[in-house]
Amino acid sequence: MSRAPRAVPSRARRKRVFKAAKGFYGRRKNTITVANAAVDHSLQHNYIGRKQKKRNFRALWIQRINAAVREYGLTYSQFIALLAKAEIAVDRKVLSELAISEPAAFKALVEQAKAA
Repeated sequence: MSRAPRAVPSRARRKRVFKAAKGFYGRRKNTITVANAAVDHSLQHNYIGRKQKKRNFRALWIQRINAAVREYGLTYSQFIALLAKAEIAVDRKVLSELAISEPAAFKALVEQAKAA
């Protein structure tokens, strides 16, 4: 029966894990059993973080819009309702950028929404 050497795939597995564990503290970076667990957890945190990032940015945009429309005597929810009533479809990311970088354009949007 032929001999099946296993050194190459197992070394490749370990190499892949250690590469992912680069920069970890203590034995997490150079002991395979500890590094395996650490890398598994890090991948779980990465997955969760990608979802949280979307939530956090949306919350930031909403806070910025709310702060900007308060100057015109509105709240965020009133402003969004007025935009919907006026059939103005602008997403929160763009509204936030307008409020920061283009106050005149944002003011025009608020006036247009109020008029409707």
